[in-house]
Amino acid sequence: MPDLTAKKKRPLWYNLSPLNLPVPGLVSIFHRISGLALFLGLLAFLFLLDSSLSSESGFARAAGYLRDPIWKLGLIVSLWALLHHLCAGVRHLLLDIDVGVGLESARRSAFAVFVVSLALTAFIGVRLW
Repeated sequence: MPDLTAKKKRPLWYNLSPLNLPVPGLVSIFHRISGLALFLGLLAFLFLLDSSLSSESGFARAAGYLRDPIWKLGLIVSLWALLHHLCAGVRHLLLDIDVGVGLESARRSAFAVFVVSLALTAFIGVRLW
């Protein structure tokens, strides 16, 4: 009779890669990342606002910052964070009232969050650049 109480020593491999998550899981993770990006972008925007309102030379300095491609890229990343956080937040609110909680509709809405946020970012970002 086999000994059922003895445990086999098997190697454990935990796959923690987020690439194996379904699309709704990725939307949830990017919702948190976009919230952090919004907070950090807010600090940069407050710095620009403070320097632009301090004096005329401060306004010129802030305008000079916004001509720099790195700052423009930061603006586009902040824009994506805002739009993704908004779209994912609306999706989460709809899920809270039991709209789209089925597996297929949840996947479609998660995919729509990515498509809509990236499309709006590209549309508005081209105009900002």
